[in-house]
Amino acid sequence: MYKVIATDLDGTLLNADHQVDPFTVATVGRLEAQGLHFVIATGRHYCDVAGIRDLLRIRPYLITSNGARVHAPDDTMVFSQDLPASTVRDLVKPEIVGKHGRVIVNLFADDSWLIDRDAPDLLRLHQDSGFVYQVSDLRQHDGRDIAKVLYIGEPSDLAVIAANLEREFGTTLYVTYSLPDCLEVMAAGVSKGRALRFVLTELDIDPARCVAFGDNMNDIDLLETAGHPFMMNNANPDLMARLPEVPRIGNNFEAGVAHHLRKLFSLRDEILS
Repeated sequence: MYKVIATDLDGTLLNADHQVDPFTVATVGRLEAQGLHFVIATGRHYCDVAGIRDLLRIRPYLITSNGARVHAPDDTMVFSQDLPASTVRDLVKPEIVGKHGRVIVNLFADDSWLIDRDAPDLLRLHQDSGFVYQVSDLRQHDGRDIAKVLYIGEPSDLAVIAANLEREFGTTLYVTYSLPDCLEVMAAGVSKGRALRFVLTELDIDPARCVAFGDNMNDIDLLETAGHPFMMNNANPDLMARLPEVPRIGNNFEAGVAHHLRKLFSLRDEILS
């Protein structure tokens, strides 16, 4: 039967306010107490996810920066793959980002989130963890120890960046969308699915015994890796088209993952005060 539960966060496990809810906390807690292993697989920064994990009150493996980092339940980093420093230096140049200045550029280092301007609206996405950015001149960064480059902007501007990346770097990068306005860049060979395979090997559990939940394009490899994938009803239409055979469940804003887990594991719903 199922032994591992792997889940994305935004648009999947978290609610519409990008926060955890009591029903979800109660559900995952009961399942962990029954011996289930949890894996959180997200594009978010490790420091951010560690705070969310603490609110969930479970001890999962953490796959962060779309698979560029993996931390064990005791917070030991067990896998790490950085972008080449020279590539990072190129990724922040106007020739890639655009000279119009409309796109927000972010770098994820091990212990920090660097951003090229103040963007207070982004902080509401990190209310549960309290994780905050540091405004920095990214063009002066040496490019070392960076797990992910994140571009935030209008989809039309991001499409131009994606084309620039394809032209300049080809298949030497892993480029994906986590949201229509978030374009993410990692080293080639990085993905949530590859990181999940690493974790399953660590646990000595076959992928056929893994359940996974996701909602966006950066979840493709995660859903293809797990033996029992599920897609949120609020998923990106492009993901639905890419993986039409994956069953769809409820919405993230209605605790869809928690409700589906209760069905899979025959847990009774409970009234939470």
